[in-house]
Amino acid sequence: MTTVMKASGSAEFLGLVPALAGFTPTRSIVLTPFEGKRTYGALRIDLPDDDPTAFAEGAVDLIARVERIDALAVVVYTEEHAQPTRDGLVLPHGVVVDELLSAAEDRRLGIVDALCVTPDGWASYLDDEPSLHALDTIRVVDPTPDASDVRGDQSAGTELADFGLLMTERVGRASIVLEDVICRARMGREAEVEHEHPEAVAAASLLDDIPALFEAAMDLPDDPPPYVCAALLWLLERPLYRDVALMQWAGDLAVGRRTLASQITHHDAGTLPGDGAFDTMIGEGPRPSIPRLHAALRTVRTLAALAPRRKRIGPLALAAWLSWALRRPSHSELYLAVVRAIAPEYSFGRLLNDLMVARPLPAWAFDRRMDDAA
Repeated sequence: MTTVMKASGSAEFLGLVPALAGFTPTRSIVLTPFEGKRTYGALRIDLPDDDPTAFAEGAVDLIARVERIDALAVVVYTEEHAQPTRDGLVLPHGVVVDELLSAAEDRRLGIVDALCVTPDGWASYLDDEPSLHALDTIRVVDPTPDASDVRGDQSAGTELADFGLLMTERVGRASIVLEDVICRARMGREAEVEHEHPEAVAAASLLDDIPALFEAAMDLPDDPPPYVCAALLWLLERPLYRDVALMQWAGDLAVGRRTLASQITHHDAGTLPGDGAFDTMIGEGPRPSIPRLHAALRTVRTLAALAPRRKRIGPLALAAWLSWALRRPSHSELYLAVVRAIAPEYSFGRLLNDLMVARPLPAWAFDRRMDDAA
């Protein structure tokens, strides 16, 4: 059975959407799944450029993966204006919305509402004669005290911190010195005592227990030591260790140790890990620890902000994956765009882009427990 909310209820619902999404969408279509009168989160998708039928079927297939939903609501956020005609008001993107409603009905999903928010006001696609309601009738629901500010749009929160030129130069110099120390150690050459860099040697020694370093990095201070940052950047430049970081931050220290041992074994043997070894990376398997994903995201964003330009690609690529794992595909796209601008040939960046095109969200994104843990 199709359930349609009244106008006052629609305004209240529009006030809830930013809290559900974690931001105030722009140039977007938002689908919210319902079980009875309860809604669980929101899925934001860019407004489509073409083929509304394929877009609608893919979007509804995606939202239908949420457990036990029986209905959905559609909200279009657009910068286009509704057009008055002799036959009444024509809302923008009506064809796409019609396709979405048809696809939902084909899957026996009810329609809670279908709304359009324009610069001039909001209206319902379900009204026979839609009319604009003032935007100030939308009362945005304040999120919980520990939630992020929802006033920004879907790109909010991707800006990197500004640590100042002095700090970034320190990390850049530390990276150069540390790489020299590591190179000499690998060649079995010792530096003359007067040329030794104690901080670099201490940072190099952290590489003796890489999983322990990755675990400690999840609690990186606001002013991290430059040589510790340099050590982490050195690791994240190398696929063998970068993949360990990803798996460990999504799991735990034990996962990191197992992944590192496996990586070294297969690297030395010139073989590939067995099937299922990196299910987490492709969005399969058990749901990762949400607090660990948040902590890891803070860490890689800090490293990217402090790193010399070329060394940013490792932490930014991981920021893209972590954002995707946290159901923030818009953030992932922005991080990967920066990676492409710096290093278009970076293979891991291309791999992540292909993954996220094929799978807009990981399998665990449809586990409603994420809403409680996020």
